[in-house]
Amino acid sequence: MSDIKKNILATLAYFDVFNYPLTQSEIFLFLAKRYDLTFFSNAIISLVAEHAIYKFDNFYTLKNDINIAKRRSAGNKKAAELIKVAERVGSLLVKFPYVRGIGISGSLSKNFADEQSDIDLFIITAGNRLWIARTLLHFFKKMTFLVNKQHLFCMNYFIDEQGLEIVEKNIYTAIEVATLIPLEGDTAFEKFYSANTWTRIYLPNNCMRVASAKPVKNTVLKTVIELLLNNPFGTFLDRHLMRITANRWLKKTQQKKLNTRGIIMGMDASKHYAKPDPTNFQTKLIDRYENKVGQLLQQYEISLAHSN
Repeated sequence: MSDIKKNILATLAYFDVFNYPLTQSEIFLFLAKRYDLTFFSNAIISLVAEHAIYKFDNFYTLKNDINIAKRRSAGNKKAAELIKVAERVGSLLVKFPYVRGIGISGSLSKNFADEQSDIDLFIITAGNRLWIARTLLHFFKKMTFLVNKQHLFCMNYFIDEQGLEIVEKNIYTAIEVATLIPLEGDTAFEKFYSANTWTRIYLPNNCMRVASAKPVKNTVLKTVIELLLNNPFGTFLDRHLMRITANRWLKKTQQKKLNTRGIIMGMDASKHYAKPDPTNFQTKLIDRYENKVGQLLQQYEISLAHSN
């Protein structure tokens, strides 16, 4: 099998884990290597002819099932609606102290949503003030439960300007970084992407979207609160809030409490980031993806041998 066909199948295999077909241009963006466009297009045509992949409308998939394409089309329409809501959410949350950037992550950043979808948010804070910002934001989220709007404020991933480089470097994190939709904080996201150019190793054809983020305009209240906490007390408070939150989440993990997606609740916390524990989802997803690719390539070789 040619190298380019292996890469096309591997790319489709990753998104097949989420039952998400891709357009031809999307496949190209998520390839692990650079290829000539004509060479790439010919490889796509060949794979379809060999029934290694299937095309429905503009979507390519590993499964011979048109419902996958219909699901994506419906999900894209729902995502367009939810992204507009996320823009309003971002413009509100960026007014909180020490918030420097807000972006959409998760399935919504891949332009997909359904009736059960949340708005997953990626938040960049000022250096060494992540835990003050996170505490204030989550206190606000507690109040959204009163009006049943908590699903619009899923602040899952925090990182501060002193630690912008993503520690875990793999296909999952590369795709998550590349597909982020920045909403607020053009300067913060420009620094973030500069700190994560390693994603080009995994996605050499993908350009990250800095331009979509709006510049942050500080309110008087935000400025005053930050001035009051830009001192040793603010540093102490940030560390104290980190310890309290990390200990609370550790108890949840030890008790094996599950989140709404059926995954054990766990947080990986440090001075410069607060994120879901990668061992609870990320590692398992990568293992599943790598197994799928291995099986797929083996099946393709067997199919070719029989056809010859």
